[in-house]
Amino acid sequence: MPEYPDITVYVERLEAMLLDRVLEKIRLLSPFFLRTVEPPLSSVEGREVRAFSRMGKRIVCSFNGDYHLVIHLMIAGRLYWKRKGAAVPRKNGLAAFDFPNGSLLVMEHDSRKRASLHLVRGVERLAEFDPGGLEVFDVSFQEFHARLQSENHTLKRVLTDPRLVSGVGNAYSDEILHRARLSPLQLTREMNEEEAERLFNAAKAVLFEWTERLREEAGDGFPERVTAFHEAMAVHGRYNKPCPSCGTRIQRIQYADNETDYCPRCQTGGKLLADRVLSRLLKKDWPRTIDELERKS
Repeated sequence: MPEYPDITVYVERLEAMLLDRVLEKIRLLSPFFLRTVEPPLSSVEGREVRAFSRMGKRIVCSFNGDYHLVIHLMIAGRLYWKRKGAAVPRKNGLAAFDFPNGSLLVMEHDSRKRASLHLVRGVERLAEFDPGGLEVFDVSFQEFHARLQSENHTLKRVLTDPRLVSGVGNAYSDEILHRARLSPLQLTREMNEEEAERLFNAAKAVLFEWTERLREEAGDGFPERVTAFHEAMAVHGRYNKPCPSCGTRIQRIQYADNETDYCPRCQTGGKLLADRVLSRLLKKDWPRTIDELERKS
């Protein structure tokens, strides 16, 4: 899923290329993509783009007349910049937005259609899409700490809950927790102030560094290789590979469609967290420490 760094770079590049441009036509290929019927989608055809912005993990395109398109790419949605009028692949294509200088294609690389498009008019209606999570660059540590303490959840859940923290999903939460040297399953109300401050500083550092990295990769072009997995990541997507800090093999917890990746030496005091799939399957044979894991290797 595109998260804060990816969405920020998307917004910056879209603004550079399309600000004050006229949206000439919208080609909607998937009826499941559009989630609103009033106002009609044709209402923004022929209107000028006034701004692009990020709202959590959503991209907002605002037009004159107080119209706002809200795009949520979910897990597998991606944006592509092509020549004007370029065909949209039928297999994964959702829509195309045609401008005088090119076409913005929205595609979803998953058979489950989760990405969404809403068109609303008025800032009051637009505000309904804001889940209310804190923007880590806009708040003090005290505000961040208070939000952590507002509910007693695991750190992984808190970081990925858009009502609590804005713009962070599965990938960057793993990176933040590794940087902070904290377990993904630690409960928020069991944290001391020093641990909470480490988490706050790690969140800002990781999101800043990755935003800068993706900006540099995009340059003056368009970021068309957005992915949740990067070779330069410390733990996310690196199961069984060595931790860049200590060399211990990265471990994971699998659940539903997601997984949490972590370093047992850096983050959990050498303990392996129970995996809902493998630990139930292996039972007594499930290794509980790094030493047991290495002996079984």
